Amino acid sequence: MNSSLIQLLVLAGIAVFLILRLRNVLGTREGYEEPRQEGVSPARRKGPDLEVIEGGPDQDILDHAEEGSVTALALAKMKSIDPQFGVSDFLGGARGAYEMILMAFEKGDLGEIKTFLGDEVYESFAQVVEMRADKGLTVESEFIGVREMALQAAHFDETTKEGEITVRYVGELTHVVRDNGGDIVEGNESQIKRQKDVWTFARAMGSNDPNWQLVATGE
Repeated sequence: MNSSLIQLLVLAGIAVFLILRLRNVLGTREGYEEPRQEGVSPARRKGPDLEVIEGGPDQDILDHAEEGSVTALALAKMKSIDPQFGVSDFLGGARGAYEMILMAFEKGDLGEIKTFLGDEVYESFAQVVEMRADKGLTVESEFIGVREMALQAAHFDETTKEGEITVRYVGELTHVVRDNGGDIVEGNESQIKRQKDVWTFARAMGSNDPNWQLVATGE
């Protein structure tokens, strides 16, 4: 066998090897495929009301809720009513609202946060603040930060167009309660307290008022 024939067989073997490698990496297409039109991408629906303009799922929702869940569908309906609403934007505001509301409650100064509280929550907070005052108790607190935070649930009322979002918090703060004489009756000045809260915020979607109100609290 001459050298030219040997070289030809070697090259042929290399070509077959490369073809097999490309098939493994890229796969193969079988059957008829309709030609794609220039500038048009096929729609990809990942679940009801979760499709966005470019055809993919709404990652702003799926970053915080399971696809197809009640929470995800409720968030999608909120966005359809109010295009300015964003889940990540809401959570950013909810983080700041947690510190503002919590510290106003600790200090007993509810006037500055009244517009951010639903009627029932405001009455509940006011009763605690009044009880402290009657007993001559004062609270000293310093907010350290939000250790954990996550969107827990969402609900949308089709009739009232009101959206509700429940957020779970784990906050850190120092907290002491003093009596009339200034003695500590609860807490420790040097100890950081970890506090767990579950808050529900509500808002009429599409309304001119962009503020959400705290309508329920729990642990």
